[in-house]
Amino acid sequence: MAKIKKVNVLSFAKFQAILLALVGMICGIWYSIGGLLVDTLVSLGWVITSETPGLSYGTVLALMALLAMPALAAIAGFVLGLVEAILFNVVAKWLGGIELEFE
Repeated sequence: MAKIKKVNVLSFAKFQAILLALVGMICGIWYSIGGLLVDTLVSLGWVITSETPGLSYGTVLALMALLAMPALAAIAGFVLGLVEAILFNVVAKWLGGIELEFE
């Protein structure tokens, strides 16, 4: 049995930032593809709605989600990783850490 009693705070924060940046990239892709698809269908007249005028500046903003969502998710992941690692280190002192079993 191996025990994890302490986590390097900065290392864990970087790990969380990268992990959430990947999640943000996936969400940004889905968001931008969905926005482009809806705006294209409205512009072609296949879908009628008063919510969007079709292809416009909003479409460009939806494509900007490819950059913004991963960046915002990475920042949130870094901050979340800092908080999680600090809390883990505090609680691990009281409870003795996490036991892992390797084969």
